[in-house]
Amino acid sequence: MRAPVLLVIAHGSRDPRHAATVHALVERVRSLRPGLRVETGFLDFNVPSVAGVLESLAADGVRNVVALPLLLTRAFHAKADIPAVLREAPARLRIRQAEVLGPSPLLLSALERRLYEAGLTPADKPSTGVVLASAGSSDPEAVAVIDGLARRWRNTGWRAVRPAFASAALPRTEDAVRELRALGCERVAVAPYVLAPGFLPDRIARGAAGADVLADVLGPAPEVARLLLRRYDETPLYGLTALGA
Repeated sequence: MRAPVLLVIAHGSRDPRHAATVHALVERVRSLRPGLRVETGFLDFNVPSVAGVLESLAADGVRNVVALPLLLTRAFHAKADIPAVLREAPARLRIRQAEVLGPSPLLLSALERRLYEAGLTPADKPSTGVVLASAGSSDPEAVAVIDGLARRWRNTGWRAVRPAFASAALPRTEDAVRELRALGCERVAVAPYVLAPGFLPDRIARGAAGADVLADVLGPAPEVARLLLRRYDETPLYGLTALGA
């Protein structure tokens, strides 16, 4: 049986860096599994749209699709927007929605990769406070995931880790930076828990002005690409209601 197509669903942004980063990540996924057909669709602002990709897949004779939300937490887009779009797909498609990417130890590894690329070393961990800066959500489940991730990351050896949010929840990045300074951390680093550049990641960067280190977004980190394939592999093809049927 032909392997299901992997459809990566990104939010989209008016910022051209967003789509470029998403495409770079998808290319890395393709390089890790050359025989797998991987497509990209956007919910808004960019093309191709998710609906357009689904129409194209149906026209190509595709039957099975794993739709993977390019999201770090399970909030409104994963719970409402994406299922609504998938339910409007051509009837011939059997679609399974994969779990969102986070939380995962691979994402913690990617965050540390970005901090080391920004100049830190493992020897700096005991004296460094880290701000885990996410885009933010009004969904309590998503906020709780970020809080829990910060606690788990702290246990890997950092002096302290504090969550922060660019929107919808508190504290903001700049407030968490000040808190870590007051705690007596020798240095403060900001680790954006976001996948691609855009409006909210830029807000995180502005809030990091008082920090010593600002890491890059997760983007096409190899750990993120491996995680996409892990979520694809974990998605059952049968025994669930097909969203597109």
